[in-house]
Amino acid sequence: MTARGRAVLALGVLCWIVAVVFGSPAIYPVAAGLVLAVPLALAWVRITLRQPRVTRRWPHENLLERDDVAIELVLEREPGVPLPQVVAHERIGRLGEQEVELRPQGRGRHVGSYRLRDVPRGRHRFSPVSLSIADPFGLAESALALEEQQALVVYPRLTDLERLFFDGGAGPEHGRRLLLRRPVGFELHSVRDYQQGESLRRVHWPSTARRGELMVKELEDSPRDEVAVLLDGDPAAVAGVSPDSSFDAAVRAAGSILLAQIRRGRRCVLALNTAGRETQGVSADGPEWQRALELLAAAEPDAQAPVTTLLQSSDGPAARSLELVVVTSRVEPALVSRLLERALTRRAVALVHVESASFVGRPYRPEPELLRLQAAGVPIAVVRRGADLAAALEGARPGEAAHA
Repeated sequence: MTARGRAVLALGVLCWIVAVVFGSPAIYPVAAGLVLAVPLALAWVRITLRQPRVTRRWPHENLLERDDVAIELVLEREPGVPLPQVVAHERIGRLGEQEVELRPQGRGRHVGSYRLRDVPRGRHRFSPVSLSIADPFGLAESALALEEQQALVVYPRLTDLERLFFDGGAGPEHGRRLLLRRPVGFELHSVRDYQQGESLRRVHWPSTARRGELMVKELEDSPRDEVAVLLDGDPAAVAGVSPDSSFDAAVRAAGSILLAQIRRGRRCVLALNTAGRETQGVSADGPEWQRALELLAAAEPDAQAPVTTLLQSSDGPAARSLELVVVTSRVEPALVSRLLERALTRRAVALVHVESASFVGRPYRPEPELLRLQAAGVPIAVVRRGADLAAALEGARPGEAAHA
């Protein structure tokens, strides 16, 4: 019951008392109407919703950041007593709250819509919908919460790249292109008894010594990824506010490089230095690529360890790849040392440095660690706020990046 309903009920009781005290029969119908209107309105709002269900629809399946999107909210219920006024309240992640009136559209169906403008990248979960049901006179009101597990996924806006800044090579050869063999190898799977005629090169001598008889190695083909793209989500290096933050720029850079390599037919792996440390292998523009896009959309700068920990793992995606591209806003000495170690072993490596200072209006300060990478011939691209991302990822040169 609303405040207006309580006031009407009190007025009805007062009229009834006046009619009794002063003996005015003409007031009885008015008093009865006022008294009965409130419980009738209360009963109406409580019995109208039977087995309600709420769904949301929007037109774009692959929604990109900074797009506008219209969300249609549909309430369906069993047909019966006409539904009074219905207002839906819901919250969409960090996009804020929305209030929309649902209007009848056919039997048992009410529809309303609202528009989200300039949506940022992310996976925005819808909170349970709160329905406020009131009669047309505002005498009674009822609230109902309905939960529909849905999320608005907004993908990063990637850039088509004709070439990449490290196409000339990546390593101490200072620009010479490295010729790579097919990325396959063999790893030890198990050992078994030696069979007559097998090569002694396959003998596993530690097992042979323990068992006193010849044991041979069972090997299995272990394909390696050609390119690993490592996105650093260090929260300490993030500057700016989404969708114009340094991390959003890093996500766009990592996704654009990954897309360019996939279109070249290369086996890739996306690795995220975030709280979940997700990885996704991608070999073609299909379900694997869609999953990688979803990881990029949902990525948050919430890493709990520095990016160097992913480079230290011997069985991690960086160690298993033939080429490595690191996208980060924080160039630490430990990271540079790891990259130099890789470059000196003639394994291709490149760095995309997202300059955090430019996202908060601070003047640029030269990075000494970038000069160390430049001296080793490691390709570097620098991404700044407002700069052309394609130009940075296609044409950056090591000398220009370090001295910019």
